[in-house]
Amino acid sequence: MKAMHFLKKAVPLTPGLSKSRKVLRALCLILLLGNFPAHSQPDTLRVLFVGNSFTFFNNLPQMVSAMAASQDVAIFTRQSTVGGSNLEQHWKGERGTKTMAMLDSADWDYVVLNNHSLSAIEDPDGFLEYGRKFAEHIRNKGAKPVFMMTWAYKSNPLMQKEISERYAQLAAETGSDYVPCGPLFASARQWRPDLEMFFDDKHPSPNGTYLLALAFYKFLSGKTVMGIPHRLATKDLFGEKLYLVFMNEEDAKFLQQLTEEFDFSH
Repeated sequence: MKAMHFLKKAVPLTPGLSKSRKVLRALCLILLLGNFPAHSQPDTLRVLFVGNSFTFFNNLPQMVSAMAASQDVAIFTRQSTVGGSNLEQHWKGERGTKTMAMLDSADWDYVVLNNHSLSAIEDPDGFLEYGRKFAEHIRNKGAKPVFMMTWAYKSNPLMQKEISERYAQLAAETGSDYVPCGPLFASARQWRPDLEMFFDDKHPSPNGTYLLALAFYKFLSGKTVMGIPHRLATKDLFGEKLYLVFMNEEDAKFLQQLTEEFDFSH
């Protein structure tokens, strides 16, 4: 009721406006309000995800928020993502990336950095250079940098060793944390080869993104992931339930146990 009262004040229904313009104004206001976390909740974690399709596939940031909400934990997530982009492009504002502006737009607690899936292997110097630049810049903004250790392609599991080593090196050099997404993927494939973790050769399936979201929720909250719902939902612009994923319940329990028992220390 409060939101509707506010809308009536902020968007007066001028008789001359067409119905479509009224709706457009209301939607614009809702979108604007939806961009900001509830500052009345001091315990809210504010997390910016920076990266590419590995992050936006199946709505990973929204899944993390939905998992948190299901456990009465407040994690507000935003993303700065462009398909196929690397951290150098995010740093320089290339390919339409808006990361630097978004870093300035709010007081973030964590900034999750996902470099291109091949950058650690094909451009190790650039991988380290821009990882260092971002880590320093993020700290100067008062936030904590977190690296998303990516996974090997479905067709070549042997990629994981070099990817993991490079991320571990970067984290050690910058004094940063990383979330071991790649090793988690490898473990899931080892224990459950029947469980499809990939949409194609590299992007995560809904199972894969559910596992990633569990990992980030565990890292960010420090809480157990056991009992996280196997159906995750958010709300659309009109407050209606919008489902993000429908997991097989037994598969969800397996991925929860895998994440819960996985060693995140490094």
